[in-house]
Amino acid sequence: MRTLIAFLSLVALLGLPGPAALAQDPAAPAIKDGSRVGLEYTLTDDAGTVLDTNKGQEPFVYTHGTRQIVPGLESALAGLRAGDVRKVTVKPEDGYGKVDPKAEIEVGRERVPPDVKVGSQLTGRSASGESRAVRVKEIKDKSVVLDLNHPLAGKTLVFDVRILSVDGP
Repeated sequence: MRTLIAFLSLVALLGLPGPAALAQDPAAPAIKDGSRVGLEYTLTDDAGTVLDTNKGQEPFVYTHGTRQIVPGLESALAGLRAGDVRKVTVKPEDGYGKVDPKAEIEVGRERVPPDVKVGSQLTGRSASGESRAVRVKEIKDKSVVLDLNHPLAGKTLVFDVRILSVDGP
C-alpha cells in the first residue's frame, strides 16, 4: 500500500498522467469480424505448463472472424482494442475439441519411420493432401495405430494475450 501511495505521489509531483489517463482510447478500433489483429500471447495448460509463446518474437497476426484461431479465444477477443490485456480460459469444446476415441487409423509398419515409438508425433497427410500431426498410439507386428486427434484435443487452454494492433476491416 505504501508503494502505491508513493508511486501516485511521484506521478502527481512529476506531472505524469495518472491511471485514468492511461485508459484505452474509446475511438481506437475494436476487434470485429474482418479486423487484422496483431497480438502477443503465452499459451499454458490448466496446470500452468507453457505450451507455446511468441513473447520476444514477431506478433501473431490473424484476421478476426475467419476461424484462424480456436473459437473460444476468438470470441473472447471480440471488442478488445490495442493495448488491452486478457487472460482467456478455453474449454476443450471451444478449443481443439474433446478427444475422439474413434479418431485413429491403422497403417502398415512400412509407412512409418523404422525408429518410431509409442507417443512419437509424426506428420501425416489427409486424403485431400493437407498436413496434420498424428501420434503413434500402438505398435503391432505388421502395423502401427495412429491417433488422429489434435495434440491439444481434450485440454483446457489458458491464453495470456496482449493486443498489439487492430486494423479495421
